[in-house]
Parts: sequence; structure tokens; C-alpha cells
Amino acid sequence: MSRLSEDASGVYVISATPFTEDGRLDLASTDRLVDFYLEKGATGLTVLGMMGEAPKLTAEEARIFVQRVVARVEGRIPVVVGVSAPGLAPMRELAHNVMDQGAAGVMVAPPSTLRTDQQIYDYYESVAEALGPDVPFVLQDYPLTTGVQIATPVIVRIVQALPTCVMLKHEDWPGLAKITALRRASETEGLRRISILVGNGGLFLPEEIGRGADGAMTGFAYPEMMSDVWKAYSSGDPEQAHDLFDAYLPLARYEQQPGLGLAVRKYVLAKRGAIASAALRRPGPKLSRADIADVERLIERQTRRLQHLA
Repeated sequence: MSRLSEDASGVYVISATPFTEDGRLDLASTDRLVDFYLEKGATGLTVLGMMGEAPKLTAEEARIFVQRVVARVEGRIPVVVGVSAPGLAPMRELAHNVMDQGAAGVMVAPPSTLRTDQQIYDYYESVAEALGPDVPFVLQDYPLTTGVQIATPVIVRIVQALPTCVMLKHEDWPGLAKITALRRASETEGLRRISILVGNGGLFLPEEIGRGADGAMTGFAYPEMMSDVWKAYSSGDPEQAHDLFDAYLPLARYEQQPGLGLAVRKYVLAKRGAIASAALRRPGPKLSRADIADVERLIERQTRRLQHLA
């Protein structure tokens, strides 16, 4: 497997982690889910992310899951693995383990204890040193969850100083100005151009690509939306990209609810046959009958809108 680089683009789907109804890892569904993501246009996969229920896995389960995904991918697309941890030693151990298994790179979010710009920079300098020169990493900028605000000048400093930082997973909200500033720094100030893939369920994907993002690294039960939007924009047809996005937006919005969103995503993935069960590992929310009725109505309306576009 080739290493993750600054040239990464497209849609790196944040993979769900399939479980059986009694909470065990469902490896058969893992194979089906990988096949589903590939069929729907994924150019990469990211596993053990925040929406992948990574904190609910044991270290051994995480190893088994990554191994299964990498084996199923068979080198067709890159696999990025979330390795965020409270300490550098377990992060390094997991990162080197998954790279040995065939991962293309790792993703690291800042711990919530960081407060100042200097603390943030020092942390990522320590991360790069701990991971070593052969492990490319993704800087995950997700202040809505981590509580850590990474200012644009800090990202610029990290990119300038740490060559193994090859991608920004951009999930700041609002954050369009940050993308603009980073691309301007590359175009006019000589900053190394790294890949920028965006998150937040793809809710701002057309605008973010318009500002210079290279695609998405996030989850949505219809990953083909993100893939098709990226392809339309890349082919020079932003209006088509926006039309496609608009057809899916109500369901994407519903899926982005804090707390409930992953249950919605897994329900739709199960309905689409990508996984056998919509179960979340405990603790986790369950959809009510009213929630399910909402989702079914949104899917039906989405289908009609897509028929009009065809």
C-alpha cells in the first residue's frame, strides 16, 4: 500500500463499525460495508474515527477490525486509521501496528487539554517525532468535538515545520474562511500545499470544494452523494454539484444530529444492505418509531428528487 500524500483527493469515507445485535464485531458485515463503500465511489477509507465508535473497541478488536478492512480493500484505495490517544506511547504503538498491516496513514486529533497556540504546535511536533518520518498523518481539526480551536497560523506553522503532516481534516464550523486562507498561503506565500478533506457529514461540501478543498473525509449513509458532488465539481460543473447535493441535503441534515446521528446512519446502512444490523455498541442511542418514520419519509422524498434529476 502506498503512503498517504499531499495529493490525496476525492472521498475518504469514515467507516462505521458493524456490530451484531449482541454487541460483537460483525466481520462479515465489515466485508460487505467495504464493498459497499467501494461501489459507491470511495477513493479512500478512514477507520477508527470518532463516528466509528473507536473508543468502544478493545485494543485487540481495533487491531482485528483494521486488519479486516485492509485485507478486504486489497490495496485498491488507501486506508487511514484514527490513532488519537491520551498518550504518545499507545498512539505510536497503534500507528506502527496499523502501518505494518498496510494502512496508508494515520489521523490524530488534539487532546481537549490544549489551550494555547504554542501548546497545540508543541503537541503536533511531539506527535510527528513519536510517529517517525515514515508515518504520514492527518491533522484532525474538529473543535465542535475536541474543544480545541486551531487557528490558521498554527496550521500554517505545523505544515511548514512537519513534513509528515500531509492532510488537514477540516471540520471547523464555520470554517470556509480557513480553507480560503490556507489555499491563499500556498498560492502566494509559498506554503507547502497539503490535502484538505472536509467533514461534518458533508453539509458544506459544495462550498468547501469551491474554496479549495480536495474532497471529503466524513460519513453519510449515501456516500455516492459526496462522490458525485466531488466528480461534478472536478469536471467543471458546480451547478450540477449543487443540484446533486440539494437532493440529499434534508437527510444529511437529519443524520448530523448530535448524539442521534450515528444511529440514523447505521439504520440507513442496514436498510441499504451494507450491514446486517443497525446496532450501536452500548452505550448508544436507539431510534424511536417516530425517528424511523422521519427517516423513511426523508428517504422517500430524496428518491423522488433524484428521479427528477435523472
